[in-house]
Amino acid sequence: MTQCYPLVNPPLPYGYGALEPYIDEKTMCLHHDRHLQGYIDKLNGLLLDYSCLQNCSLAALLQNCGKLPKSVRTSILNNAGGVFNHQFFFEGMAPCSKTLPKTVLYQRICKDFGSFEAFQEAFRKEALSVFGSGYAWLVLERGCLRIVQTANQVTPCLPLQTSILNLDVWEHAYYLKHFNLRRDYISDWFSVINWEKANQRYLDAV
Repeated sequence: MTQCYPLVNPPLPYGYGALEPYIDEKTMCLHHDRHLQGYIDKLNGLLLDYSCLQNCSLAALLQNCGKLPKSVRTSILNNAGGVFNHQFFFEGMAPCSKTLPKTVLYQRICKDFGSFEAFQEAFRKEALSVFGSGYAWLVLERGCLRIVQTANQVTPCLPLQTSILNLDVWEHAYYLKHFNLRRDYISDWFSVINWEKANQRYLDAV
């Protein structure tokens, strides 16, 4: 993420209702306009008094946490992670994108997981096992694809792990439509993955 202070909340790359019936319009509106906007506002407020950090990109803030002032380090990481994770999640979806075409990423998934179906099951299992709030990720690490999870708004280990896909399993991402049925939400998310975007992220990483 190359954004610097002051960060802005770009529009979704699709309409709020474009992911229906899999993810509902009200959830997308609240998720983007309130939850993500809240992280952006808080991060901008934190950076306001630290001119030395205002030229840092979002990725730089996350990768160089040891250089952040101790008094605001945790707050900056929490909110920068909230911005990064949400923007990555929203960009990783698209309307009517039910299946992964046989791209380079598809071939790599089949190689590393045995089959696309085995990958889906492994990802579903990882996303279901996130305790409380967090994310499940498909990442590229040392040339191999892995599925990992992070708690709250923690990001994968940058730059060791390059993110390809992520799934937000905070309850605000699915509760209005799916209630407490996270498994159903995960299944619906597989129908709106932007595989073209994921394939490009993979190609950019290798």
